[in-house]
Amino acid sequence: MRIGILSLLQESNTFISCPTELSHFEEDLLLEGEAVQQVLGEAHHEVGGFFTGLAEAGVESVPLFAARAVPFGTIRASAFEQLLERMFHQIEAAGLLDGYLVAPHGATVSEDYPDADGHWLQRLRQLVGPDIPIVGTLDLHANLSGTMIEATDALVAYRTNPHVDQRQRGIEAARLLVQALRGEVQLAQAFSHPPMVMNIERQCTSESPCLELYALAEMIRARSGVLSASILQGFPYADVVEMGTSMLVVTDGNPELAQTCASELAGHLWSHREEFTSSGLGIEQAVVQASKLAGRTCLLDMGDNVGGGSPADGTALAHQLHLMCVPRSFVCLHDPASVEQAKFAEGTRINLCMGGKTDQFHGEPLAVDVEVIGLYKGRFEESEARHGGFTAFDQGLTAVVRTRHDLTIMLTSKRMVPWSLGQFSCCNLNPEDFDVLVAKGVNAPLAAYQPLCPNLLRVNTPGVTTADLSLLDYRRRRQPMFPFEPETEWSPHNPVERIRECPDGSPNPILQ
Repeated sequence: MRIGILSLLQESNTFISCPTELSHFEEDLLLEGEAVQQVLGEAHHEVGGFFTGLAEAGVESVPLFAARAVPFGTIRASAFEQLLERMFHQIEAAGLLDGYLVAPHGATVSEDYPDADGHWLQRLRQLVGPDIPIVGTLDLHANLSGTMIEATDALVAYRTNPHVDQRQRGIEAARLLVQALRGEVQLAQAFSHPPMVMNIERQCTSESPCLELYALAEMIRARSGVLSASILQGFPYADVVEMGTSMLVVTDGNPELAQTCASELAGHLWSHREEFTSSGLGIEQAVVQASKLAGRTCLLDMGDNVGGGSPADGTALAHQLHLMCVPRSFVCLHDPASVEQAKFAEGTRINLCMGGKTDQFHGEPLAVDVEVIGLYKGRFEESEARHGGFTAFDQGLTAVVRTRHDLTIMLTSKRMVPWSLGQFSCCNLNPEDFDVLVAKGVNAPLAAYQPLCPNLLRVNTPGVTTADLSLLDYRRRRQPMFPFEPETEWSPHNPVERIRECPDGSPNPILQ
């Protein structure tokens, strides 16, 4: 047997005015043919899991295409078409294959296709026909669509947030595909899509209320005939009709069982929906708490969550730390202009206006006199399983500066996700030297920061990834929908939903 391997991963924040360009993929990951296995074969990544799972089964892998860009805005139409052109060129060049392992993200949006993942999966299905099995993985934050379900035989989602089980899910998908090809199982999947979205502040899988929901999913996976059970938490920063939380179950030839189990998970979520809303810890309150708590504190900057597509230059917490003169504190800002100024002033003091340059949503620049501590290349690697499966990082030329009140600011030339403590060591810093650290994320940084910081405070900062979803100007989401319309009614036993029409008046049905 020969199995093709495909991956196209990008989380698209539609509230960002700047589009994701082809260059964003070229700077991160854009691979074809054997290069896919060379780069990702051993990675803590679902594609690495694909290769491992197939090798364990004695099945030949045919690496075709893999692309990834750091979360940002909607993908420009021309960029998306170029990506698909390269992908499908590889598919057609490979000739007849026995099946496909695919890794869409599930929350990818292009200018032409709000359900970009569903679009390319459907195109693949149309190309290979109904009899070639397609099995894949989804990011836990997928906004699941009926098109994705119809185009595939089985999909499984990450079970952890932070995402540290991607490789295992790739292995799981590979095993399902091989079992199906060998006639050992008959794949059947179904999903339930209640009219709600869980707030990103409540999406950590090791904390309540997610902990109990995931325990139920584990119990369902143990039932006879159930092959997989997934919780798609949803990505609230993609304004698409599919936006929201979904439950997806795969069974051995029993679609009714799959639907019953998916509805059971959805019913549990719905009955606990109030627990999945934001608490809204304020900026000043968070910094006051951090300055008083015993032990090191990580302030999670929810409004400038780089893993959700934000610009990484939000200054709300930097301003508050500076205002309150909190010593031994740290923040990282994406600010190539300040890096350019600092690179000529190493070892001296200069005045800088740092951060807050991208737009009007992420605060004013922090204008302050600083000492330029050092300049660094900004490249580092991570050997442990971390959110996203990333192993190599490049934040560009980096300047480290310090204020008179002992606020250390790392200034990067490229946006950088706070998913590895290698970010500190590559700049000759030790994270243990700080009492308060700002990480621009919500749950993703925890894999790296939680062992270091006994105190974790999620802070409701402003920005395009704000935890206060009422501040976002949705145009396409379903109505009514919880928590936007608190009076929304729904039952897993009678899952009829009223779906808002598209701006052009056409309906947006979501399959049940």
